[in-house]
Amino acid sequence: MKQLLEVLGFLALVQGGMGLLHEFTDWHIGLVQRIGLLDGYEVYASVALMVLAFALFAAAESLGGRG
Repeated sequence: MKQLLEVLGFLALVQGGMGLLHEFTDWHIGLVQRIGLLDGYEVYASVALMVLAFALFAAAESLGGRG
């Protein structure tokens, strides 16, 4: 379980970072800008993904050696 949370956290961190990179450099990378529902809110969604990533890392750390 710990490894699953870490992998999901890593993916969320990468996608959030790529979404911010897309917004500030106009490189066409990441998945956030491809979701039509988020038009105009890509920066907020990317920041939310990064916050989610840190929450997942904290949850994985709290599991300790149990997972």
